[in-house]
Parts: sequence; C-alpha cells; structure tokens
Amino acid sequence: MLERLLLPDTHAIAILVKDHDRVKDLFDRFEKEDSGSGKEKIIGEALTELKIHAAIEEEIFYPAVRRQLGKDVMNEADEEHHVARVLIAELDRDGRGDDHRDAKFTVLAESVRHHIKEEEGEMLPKAKGLEIDFEALGQQMLARKKELRRDGIPPDAEHKMVAAANGRGDSPAARARRGSKAPAVSARRTRSVVREAGRRSGGGTKAKRRRPAA
Repeated sequence: MLERLLLPDTHAIAILVKDHDRVKDLFDRFEKEDSGSGKEKIIGEALTELKIHAAIEEEIFYPAVRRQLGKDVMNEADEEHHVARVLIAELDRDGRGDDHRDAKFTVLAESVRHHIKEEEGEMLPKAKGLEIDFEALGQQMLARKKELRRDGIPPDAEHKMVAAANGRGDSPAARARRGSKAPAVSARRTRSVVREAGRRSGGGTKAKRRRPAA
C-alpha cells in the first residue's frame, strides 16, 4: 500500500495517485448522477483528466521506470492504456444520441479502476524504491500537465484509428441497435422463408402428397 501522506505533493508518484483519486471520484459521481446533462458534464471532465494523465505517464513516468521494473509490468500497463484510449476516442466521437454511451463510460470506469488498482498495488510501490529523482520527475510532469491544459491534447493513435473508421464496421453494439429497430419484421421474414422452403421441398406437416395413379 502506498504511503500517500509521506510523499510531498511534487513527488511524481504522489501526482499520479492524486490523479487516480480525482478520476475515481468522477466515476463515483457518475454512478450517482440521474440527469443526462449532469452525466455528460462528468464524462467530459473525466475524459480530459484521463487523457492528460495518460500523456504524462506515457511521455515521462513510464520511460523513467520501464527498464528497472521490467517488460511484463510495463507492457501490461501499455495495453491497459490502449484499451482505455480506444473507449475514450469513441466517447469523444459519439454524441448523446448514442444509446450505448453510458454503458461505454461505465466499462471505461471499470477498466481504469482495475488499472489503478494494479498500478497502486504493484507498479508504484516498486517504482518508489528506485534510485530516481522523483521530485525532478514530478516537476516535469506538472509542467507538461500545464502545457496540455493550455494548448490542448494532441490526438493519439487510438483517436486517429477511431476517426478513420468513421463508424464503419460491425460491433455487438451496432448489431444490437440494428436488431432493436425491427425485430418483429425479421421474425416474420424468417417464418416466411421457412414456409416457402417447405412448400418448395414438399415437406412440412401440412404438405399434401399426390396419390399414385391407379
């Protein structure tokens, strides 16, 4: 368990943990929020915080500890970031008309909570023991956060990928939306096809057979 109270505010690990607490609080607020506008405000805040947090980790913190912590720990963190970034990119692209939007944000929250639990339970305690100037690293991270808030967050590979797809392709969500529009028609069509096939083949319980000529 991280000794949060013993770390100064400018310590790199303290900065990351503070970010974690902020986004977890936003996730908790989202789960308690009833209004659509209130949920949208929380989603917007959370996406901004997550993108800035991911940027300072990937640009500054991860490179500083990667070699010492080993590829297994760091590669898993990279992949968890990738999954979260895809969901973030889709949430950035989709509007409030998407009926899967709340569900998508809920899945993002679950994924990020898992990532935070692993970082605070394994990566950060190990990193804390490394011979690194975490104060200097923290200053770099704070400066980069300030730049990102001032100048904006550049699009990442996942945003470019989602933008290139432009809603094309298939997914469980897309199939569910298509299926919910006209399930009765699809069922009637299926029954019609089955009956027609039965008539053509002479099968079925109601099909009449010709009697052989006498």
